[in-house]
Amino acid sequence: MTGPQEKKKASALRTARTMLWALLGVRKGSEYQKDVESITALQVVVGGLVAIVVLVAGLILIVNWIV
Repeated sequence: MTGPQEKKKASALRTARTMLWALLGVRKGSEYQKDVESITALQVVVGGLVAIVVLVAGLILIVNWIV
């Protein structure tokens, strides 16, 4: 079988975990390599947008709760 190998896409949970570790700035070299091979740019963009929405909603809820 000499056909091209299909890349295995990372799950949503793995993408989220990777993004959280990236925010902290802590990654193992071997884990980083696995992430580079499995996570697509689209997954990172969608994950980032979801994180922004959650952050903004959380901040709005905290401000409304305090005021």
